[in-house]
Amino acid sequence: MKKRSTFSFLMKYVLKKWYLLLASIVFAAICVAGALYIPILTGQGVDLIIDMGIVDFEGLIKIIKIALITVGITIFSQLFLSLSNNRLAAGVVCEIRKDVMEKIHKIPISYADTHPAGDLVSRMIADVETLSDGLLMGFTQVFTGVLTILGTLVLMLLFNWKITLVVVFITPLSFFVAGFVSKKTYNLFKKQNEARSKQVAFINETIGNQKVVRAFGKEADHMEAFCKMNEEFRDASLKATFFSSLTNPSTRFVNSLVYAAVAIFGALSIAKNGVLTVGELTIFLSYANQYTKPFNEISGVLTEFQNAISCADRIKELLDEAEIIEKEDAKTEKKEAFESIEFKDIGFSYTEKQKLIENFSLKVNRGKRIAIVGPTGCGKTTLINLLMRFYEVKSGEILFDDENIKDYTREAYRDNFGMVLQETWLRKGTVKDNITLGRDFTDEEVVKACRECHAHGFIERMQKGYDTEINEDGGNLSNGQKQLLCIARVMLINPPILILDEATSSIDTRTELKVQDAFAKLMKGKTSFIVAHRLSTIKNADIILVMKDGNIIEQGSHDELIKKGGFYKELYMSQWAEEEKQSV
Repeated sequence: MKKRSTFSFLMKYVLKKWYLLLASIVFAAICVAGALYIPILTGQGVDLIIDMGIVDFEGLIKIIKIALITVGITIFSQLFLSLSNNRLAAGVVCEIRKDVMEKIHKIPISYADTHPAGDLVSRMIADVETLSDGLLMGFTQVFTGVLTILGTLVLMLLFNWKITLVVVFITPLSFFVAGFVSKKTYNLFKKQNEARSKQVAFINETIGNQKVVRAFGKEADHMEAFCKMNEEFRDASLKATFFSSLTNPSTRFVNSLVYAAVAIFGALSIAKNGVLTVGELTIFLSYANQYTKPFNEISGVLTEFQNAISCADRIKELLDEAEIIEKEDAKTEKKEAFESIEFKDIGFSYTEKQKLIENFSLKVNRGKRIAIVGPTGCGKTTLINLLMRFYEVKSGEILFDDENIKDYTREAYRDNFGMVLQETWLRKGTVKDNITLGRDFTDEEVVKACRECHAHGFIERMQKGYDTEINEDGGNLSNGQKQLLCIARVMLINPPILILDEATSSIDTRTELKVQDAFAKLMKGKTSFIVAHRLSTIKNADIILVMKDGNIIEQGSHDELIKKGGFYKELYMSQWAEEEKQSV
């Protein structure tokens, strides 16, 4: 049932290219007609050899001319068949890759958080590539194979129905063998693809975190883990390949039985009553060979097709994932001005078993600086994720000027925010490209933003200034420089709401003071949410929210909380003592 569903999923894409599918069927029919006509001409030529030294050469020459024309037409049809099939397979996988990429942008962030990036890459690249190969072989062999079987069966019945029945009775052996192997190989190829996906995910993670692996001396552990995954992949591949390789010799054996049976019965028919001529027996033997050959080819394709179907199954699983759905009447325009953001009795948990935030309420007026502090795992980043709608609240609501944030599309809502996170994100391209992210800003605006966040100096010292190429993920920049570029982005767009998640963690103390001054200018008149681990950086916040176990246990200004002598003071004093100890 599952395979039928996956096949229907594939046919949906194939039928989008119906004109190429139709062309493939037409050219396959011409190829088969040509291939079936050649044995008839061969048999007629054999019968023109009447006796020793008695040959109808005039008739033979005529047959040879017809045969050459037929072969020429068949060759050109085969060429166009291959072109049609290639275009059809390439078009299908192109559409699938496009849909997968669109799907990645539509599925919830929770999916990306719970699935390795390497697994998604494997589905989009390796699985789609395997599917492409399987489809190409399938279209090429199945069309011609099915038409050849039907054509030869009809022609054999016309020549001699008794011998044809012998062929038909032996043929089911091929189906039995192919069916048995096909069933076995599907599960084995599925295990192989899962093992490959796991390996790709591990390699992707290891390469992306080489510095971390080496810093902690985990090279040997990673090699051991990789070798284990590699052996699992090897074992799965060997089993899948072994069972798939059984198909060809098994079906060839059945084909040989069919050929031998036709030869024996045909020879007996000639010897006993002369029902067949030698030429007709030649035709029959050619048809028997052509009739059984597609079974061998199709059974070989079936093993590849099982691999393709298992890959299609994994792609379908991704495409069937639930998407983020906006309200039908959601507003698509950015809100130009707002007065407040309110968390109203919200509840949230990543898993049903473990509660994180319960009955959380907070109202933030425009222009306020809100600092969020607390121990690891208390819900600081989760609060930001909910504010940005990376995750949806399980209960309660978040209000934007007394309107539920779900009344806006995510794109329109997020246009109000500017984020600077502890983890930076840069792509391969120039410095300017990474700051503007493709938006229309003049060079003067870019330079002004960089000056304000003190990034202009190090950019100017680079070989080509703002046109300097940055490696993938900013590999040729220091962590501090990468973070300054991310800060410059926010300076450039000048959003009404700021989210700063330890935005200056990778910057030296001297530059941090300058950037804090720049942030002070940027935050003027804006609402700011500051997630801080170093409490010394949020002394000037209007309100400090102290979180613990998903709840606000204290709130107030820095001085008020210190005087209160509660949990915040403990956190602050412990950090201050630690910093003093390190400075000594």
